[in-house]
Amino acid sequence: MTELRDWNSKVDHPLQAWEWGEFRKKTGVKVVREGGVQVTIHPLPYTPWTIGYCPKARMPNQEQVTTLKKIAKDNNCIMIKIEPKVERVQVADSKLKQLEKMGFVRGRSLFTKYNFVLDVTKSETELLSAMKQKTRYNIKVAVKNKVKVEIDNSKEALERYLTLTEETKNRQKFLAHNLDYHRKMWQTLYPLGMAQLLVARLGREIVTTWILFKFHDTLYYPYGASTRSHREVMANNLVMWEAIKLAKKWKCKYFDMWGALGKDPDKNDPWFGFHNFKSGYGARHVEYVGTWDYVTKPFLYRVFCVIDYLRWKILRLFK
Repeated sequence: MTELRDWNSKVDHPLQAWEWGEFRKKTGVKVVREGGVQVTIHPLPYTPWTIGYCPKARMPNQEQVTTLKKIAKDNNCIMIKIEPKVERVQVADSKLKQLEKMGFVRGRSLFTKYNFVLDVTKSETELLSAMKQKTRYNIKVAVKNKVKVEIDNSKEALERYLTLTEETKNRQKFLAHNLDYHRKMWQTLYPLGMAQLLVARLGREIVTTWILFKFHDTLYYPYGASTRSHREVMANNLVMWEAIKLAKKWKCKYFDMWGALGKDPDKNDPWFGFHNFKSGYGARHVEYVGTWDYVTKPFLYRVFCVIDYLRWKILRLFK
C-alpha cells in the first residue's frame, strides 16, 4: 500500500492512478510506471511493434519526454499517445510549439478534449440556482415519483449495472467496452476504495446505475447506464444531483463529468444527448490541450494512421 500511496501522490487523475494500472494488468495489458507517467502498451496485431497510451498525465517536460523515449525503445513502440489533464487556457501557444520540437504531433483523440467540471464547494442552494430550469424541474419530477438513490455495492447491484450497460450500449448504438472489462474494473477498483456504485430505484427495480471514482479532491462520473423503461420519472437527473451531494459529503472540491462535446455541438452527434444532459448542471465547460503523439518511428506511424482511420470508418459502418 505504501507503493500505491507514493505513486498516487504524484498523479492527478484516476487513469494515472496505481489502482487503474492494476486493473489494466488484469485485462491483459502491459503497464509501465516510470518517471511519474503510467503508460499502457498495446501490441499491433501481426507485427513486432506496439503503441503506448498515456492518458491524463501532466504536461510533459524534457525529463518526462526522455522517459517516454526510453519506454518506447524498451517496448518497441512506434509512438506513445498522450492526452494531458491540462486546460488549454493554462498553456501558451509557445508551449505547444515546444511539444512539436520535442517530437510530438497532433494525434487522433481517444479521450474527449472537452469536459464539464463542477465546483462543489458552493452551497446546495447555489448549485441548484446555477442549474438550468429544466434540470431543476426534472429533479423534482424524480422526487415526486419516489425515485430513491443510494450507494449499493452489492453483487446484485453490480449485475444490474452490467445488464443495463449492455442494454444502453445496444440502444444508443455506440462502441463501448465489453462486460468483462467492466466486471474486472469493478473487482479491482472497489476493493481498493476508488469505485462506488450509485443506483436509482423505482419501487424495487433498479432503473439507473452509475459507477463513481473518488480520487484526491475530485469525484468522477465515468460510467452510467439506465433502462429504457420508466424514462418519464427522470431518474438520471436525480442520480446526478445525488452524486453531486455525495461529492460535497466526501469533502471533494470538484465533480468531474468525464467528458463532453465542444462549444457548439452538433445535435446529430451520437453523444449530444449525454452532453446536453450534463450541461444542465451549471458546470464549467473545459477544453484540454488535446491529443499528442510522441512519434519514434515516423514511417510506421504514418502507415498506422492510415490503417487506423480505415478501421474506425469500418467499425462505424457496422455498429
